[in-house]
Amino acid sequence: MIRDITLGQYYPVDSIIHRLDPRVKIIAATLFIIELFIVNDFTGFAVCAAVLAVVVGLSRVPLSFIMRGLKPILLILIFTFLLNIFMVDGRILWQWKFLKITDAGLYTAVFMSVRLILLIIGASLLTLTTTPIKLTDGIERLLSPLSHVGVPTHEIAMMMSIALRFIPTLLEETDKIMKAQQARGADFESGSLMARAKALIPILVPLFVSAFRIAQDLAMAMEARCYRGGKGRTRMNGMKLVRRDAVAILLMIIFLAGIIALRVM
Repeated sequence: MIRDITLGQYYPVDSIIHRLDPRVKIIAATLFIIELFIVNDFTGFAVCAAVLAVVVGLSRVPLSFIMRGLKPILLILIFTFLLNIFMVDGRILWQWKFLKITDAGLYTAVFMSVRLILLIIGASLLTLTTTPIKLTDGIERLLSPLSHVGVPTHEIAMMMSIALRFIPTLLEETDKIMKAQQARGADFESGSLMARAKALIPILVPLFVSAFRIAQDLAMAMEARCYRGGKGRTRMNGMKLVRRDAVAILLMIIFLAGIIALRVM
């Protein structure tokens, strides 16, 4: 289950999506998330899903690999679905004692689940098609106007990219610790919910120790390479918008206009 989390991972393959400027991809991912919240019916979700399917195809990232990222949030999806299906008032379709399913609750439960699935897939594509270094540079360049008012944009971008980069590393460490505990007789799957929660406590202490060790090693490696922040820093590969980036921006504007038009209609 832990290895199924794809957020923060990079899938190395040559595709037109991978070659796009990271600033364009960051803006596209942000606009896609905003558009998902603008949509108010399943027609809009169908359009978003169709566009997302085209992007997935162009990225050449296997759909099975992307869908793996939904497994760890399956409990959240189920909880969200049940919360909406039983808590929203409307015309009663089924009732047993205090539990009832309404037409509005069923619609809302499906609606919110579809939105959450599309949001996770869209956000995962950003990290799957962009290396941590390019992601850092893209965030820093987008935030660069704020540096004129004293905002440490380079440090913010660095922290965000490091956090994303080390999600897979910490998940791998968690997997190793869990296997080591299971080899010593620990049981994480049987018993009540409270018992399983208590069984996770022995994992947290070594995980925090491992996280601090990784952070210290990273800090020492950065100091050994004379890292002193963004001031005076140069880049070996500069970022420059080319024709494919301009086409992507134009398509984003058309897509946004279409979603707004569907909302108004």
